[in-house]
Amino acid sequence: MSTTLPINFDTRPLIPFAHDYSHGESEPWHQHSCAQLLYSLSGVVSIHTAQGSWIIPPSRGVWLPAGIAHQLTITGKVAARTLFVDPFARADLPTVCQVVQVSPLLRELIITALDLPERYAANSRAERVYELILDEIRGMSILPFNLPEPVSPALKNLCVLVRNDLAKPWTTSEAATLLNLSERTLLRHFRQEIGFSFSEWVRRAKLMESLKRLAQGQSVLRVALDLGYESQSAFSTMFRRRLGMPPSHYFHLS
Repeated sequence: MSTTLPINFDTRPLIPFAHDYSHGESEPWHQHSCAQLLYSLSGVVSIHTAQGSWIIPPSRGVWLPAGIAHQLTITGKVAARTLFVDPFARADLPTVCQVVQVSPLLRELIITALDLPERYAANSRAERVYELILDEIRGMSILPFNLPEPVSPALKNLCVLVRNDLAKPWTTSEAATLLNLSERTLLRHFRQEIGFSFSEWVRRAKLMESLKRLAQGQSVLRVALDLGYESQSAFSTMFRRRLGMPPSHYFHLS
């Protein structure tokens, strides 16, 4: 059972909030009566919902619509900056959970908003900053850092097995055999429930786990081998393809 946390938007369309977390901290299941953009300046935040899990690497954010029950776990030292957004502030705000790219402009606007007054005059600088933030939220790019949760018990159990043994070279053929299904049937069910293939789900699970391990200071080689890659080079190639830079640079440059 989750707690609903109400927020008052009588004086402004969004409320900025800053909070720093230590490694290993967590927040219990709760939900907000408003939308939320959680942005991480450092460290990694894991968001868990009934629909799946999301990983927020440094300099990225997660959008949570109003009423979505969620839980947070923290890896590394996290400097979190949050915007609580009135769900009626704009008609076209995102309606689903998603990890997003926070632009340099939006990042600076979030930091600026922390010092703005709660009450402000029409056509003031504060009003323009708030309105520009809402404009930037609508243009955020979606990133593939989510791991949807299957609905059917059989696929749920399969995903638990994968998460518990990410070093194993999971194949669609082996997964289908475990469930007594044909590969074609497994792929069809996976796409119906998840939206993409079993192989892609495994790749995302490994990527999300690697982000948490790297945030803890584990070496790239150790992470690569623990997650079943044949070499550090193979892991780095995957990481660069997904995130645009090698793992050895990612947390230093974020």
